[in-house]
Amino acid sequence: MLEVALMIEGQNGLNWDRWQRLARAAEDLGFVGLYRSDHFTNGPPPDVDSLEMWVSLTWLASHTRRIEFGQLVSPVSFRHPVFTARMAGAVDDLSGGRLNLGIGAGWQEREHYMFGFELLDINQRFQRFEEALQVVTSLLQSATPVSFAGTFYQLREASLLPRPQRPGGPPIVIGGNGQRRTLPLVARFGSEWNGVFLNAQKFAALNAHLDGLLSAAGRSRASVRRTLMAGTVFGADAAALARKVAGRDLAELRERGVVCGPPAAAVEQLGQLAQAGVQRVMLQWLDLDDMYGLEHLAATVLPQATA
Repeated sequence: MLEVALMIEGQNGLNWDRWQRLARAAEDLGFVGLYRSDHFTNGPPPDVDSLEMWVSLTWLASHTRRIEFGQLVSPVSFRHPVFTARMAGAVDDLSGGRLNLGIGAGWQEREHYMFGFELLDINQRFQRFEEALQVVTSLLQSATPVSFAGTFYQLREASLLPRPQRPGGPPIVIGGNGQRRTLPLVARFGSEWNGVFLNAQKFAALNAHLDGLLSAAGRSRASVRRTLMAGTVFGADAAALARKVAGRDLAELRERGVVCGPPAAAVEQLGQLAQAGVQRVMLQWLDLDDMYGLEHLAATVLPQATA
């Protein structure tokens, strides 16, 4: 059965009023979860509201009861992985075990330049990412003190106390489509692979590739959940859908991994994703104020897509 969650862009005008309204909607309308990006700003200007990620998730953990939540994904360039592990364990405990910890290498040049974060070249970036994954997973999963000597991070008999209430802490989500760098890291460290903007055919091919990597690593296929972040173009009526399509070709959007209305077409597309191996889809909802459209999506698509 396919699970359907929401995903919003935290740098795209997110403030407390919008975040609280969206959280209540996700909880009340039947979505399985609410996820968000972790960015300071969009790539091109103008800059708009951007609610800090961990602060927003802490509020969510204590003001919702049912939905799962997390980052898609949090760049390791923004925070030392010790703080990421420490905060993740605490927020997961606060929520009763509903956090999925999404971690990534980082990619958006503008925000790194603006705020003084070092993005690094691609090779160093993934070396740092791999070390950060080692630090986070070791601290969350090891009941004994951890030592680590890397190029970017060092630990010396370090322990996180109190220990996470969930054994091993929150599951580690690694997002991306790269066969050479990203998927091998999923096979080593991930509890969940989150593909990004893939149609059913492309997802199935990468899914099979990940199966082979897991087998080579001595892990079972079932040890990694398969999820997908998908774009969404959906309106409550034909006029609203036309405004969001903005003259683009729907078939081309679907080929690029965007789930498009009307409802029957969206349900069919979600069914194809489920057949390709997607267990949970995070629908990217860009219009943070279109609550009527979101309610219509929940009413017309969720009951059929998750049946």
